[in-house]
Amino acid sequence: MQKWVCVPCGYVYDPEAGDLDGGVEPGTAFEDIPDDWVCPVCGVDKTLFEPYDERSAR
Repeated sequence: MQKWVCVPCGYVYDPEAGDLDGGVEPGTAFEDIPDDWVCPVCGVDKTLFEPYDERSAR
């Protein structure tokens, strides 16, 4: 599954891990996260995330 990165702070949402503290179960695709979910690090909404390319992040 595709990982997504928060543009303002760099947090990477990994669907395999989910975000248990934010109520998102492991195995949840980013597209299936509720629209009211926010970045657990900086609090921005989903619109400020973009697909994460692990190759360019190295």
